Amino acid sequence: MTTVWVPCDAAAVAVGADEVAEAFAAAGATVRRNGSRGMLWMEPLVEVETEAGRIGYAACSPSDVAAVLDGSAESIGVVDEHPWLAGQTRVSFARVGLNEPTDLAAYEAHGGLAGLRRALAMSPEEVVAEVTASGLRGRGGAGFPTGIKWETVRKAQAALKFVCVNADEGDSGTFADRMLMEGDPFSLVEGMVIAAYAVGASEGFIYVRSEYPHAVATLRRAIDIAYAHGVLGQSVLGSAHAFDLDVRVGAGAYICGEETSMLESLEGKRGEVRAKPPIPALSGLFGAPTVVNNVISMGSVPMILADGGEAYAALGTGRSRGTSVFQLAGNVKQGGIVETAFGVTLGELVEGFGGGTLTGRPVKAVQVGGPLGGYLTPAQFDLATDYEAFAAAGAMIGHGGIVVWDDTFDGAEMARFAMEFCAIESCGKCTPCRIGSTRGVEVIDRIRHGEASTRHTNLALLQDLCTTMEKGSLCAMGGLTPMPVRTALSHFPEDFGITEPSESEGSAS
Repeated sequence: MTTVWVPCDAAAVAVGADEVAEAFAAAGATVRRNGSRGMLWMEPLVEVETEAGRIGYAACSPSDVAAVLDGSAESIGVVDEHPWLAGQTRVSFARVGLNEPTDLAAYEAHGGLAGLRRALAMSPEEVVAEVTASGLRGRGGAGFPTGIKWETVRKAQAALKFVCVNADEGDSGTFADRMLMEGDPFSLVEGMVIAAYAVGASEGFIYVRSEYPHAVATLRRAIDIAYAHGVLGQSVLGSAHAFDLDVRVGAGAYICGEETSMLESLEGKRGEVRAKPPIPALSGLFGAPTVVNNVISMGSVPMILADGGEAYAALGTGRSRGTSVFQLAGNVKQGGIVETAFGVTLGELVEGFGGGTLTGRPVKAVQVGGPLGGYLTPAQFDLATDYEAFAAAGAMIGHGGIVVWDDTFDGAEMARFAMEFCAIESCGKCTPCRIGSTRGVEVIDRIRHGEASTRHTNLALLQDLCTTMEKGSLCAMGGLTPMPVRTALSHFPEDFGITEPSESEGSAS
């Protein structure tokens, strides 16, 4: 009997994967459900097991089932050998798409739990040292060294410590967290157990945005299985270490992507930024020392412990070590997940993996790092994906989301959107963010639609407003909102009605 793999990832389900799976089952095939390979423009991407490997069939519909089963349908060949996949370096996504997401035996067969077993044979200090040696930095956007964070929590004296993963993935153009949770949930569970052992934590929580019901269901099923097989509970894999894990669902607040707002929400309070210090590593959830990491950060930990920190650090460039999971979205021909070592250029991602725009028109702007990331242009396509290189260019890598626009992009409209987005999503705790973003919308409207004679004054006011938000906001919500505004002004002054160079030079830095 033919075995057919049909993705259960939300992106594939949204374009009919469940109906395709039902049609294959009705035709007598053995249907198995896997995570998405990340080639989202091909979904539902069906894979048929053969002696040569798993052969892929793109954009399948129920009407294609008969042709796929009799071999007459057009295929993309062996999926693992497809150039788009073969050109990547997959670490945290190494297993996504290979197995049924909650098949623990398959997870182990593909290297799962090797990192946890090695960690349990080491001292907590040695585990933290391994993570530090890997050079792993937070993949949620801040890029803070993970080993330093863990060591701070490990050294903190407290009867109770927590490990929390922030899966409130709200940035536009980002979906890597969701795909990892839906496609390989055990990697996240294993990473959290390793972190808990390393820092002395006994409880953990995964905070998932309410818009991810598939991820929530998959995680909860994986956690139940992990308990049943001793990966979680009072004796992790027969050791003296105990760790309990649960899932908590957010309520649609973008600000809870910020770690202290998430902690407030976990405590049952309004999601609102905390002033720092104290930092969560010393006083986090319910005042206890807490590790807070992003999904991709934690999902990288099992491979780091299994293969060694030096192997991970051998990838990447400069202070940006290992791999990053880039998400191609917007007006792009080949949208999806690209995991590769840091250092790949923006042009390689957009033009190479992405294939340029879906419309076929020239690229005008690329925003990296979510709605508060800076805008870049094709003239900057040689920019290497490196935290420091992006910062020097007035941009940020953030969570790795890359949104592409063609030459119909309006920089002034998108600068206004950044301010409006901040006004809507601000927690309201600090004045620069709460009021500054509202005033920002008004000032940009006056620049776009007001008298030319007042444009210079309003440009100066907008610059002052951006500086106030950047320097005075409690968190990155208000602090980063000026980034898309300033880069839009700098790269696309004509979209604001600016015709003289002196006008834009004085208002965008």
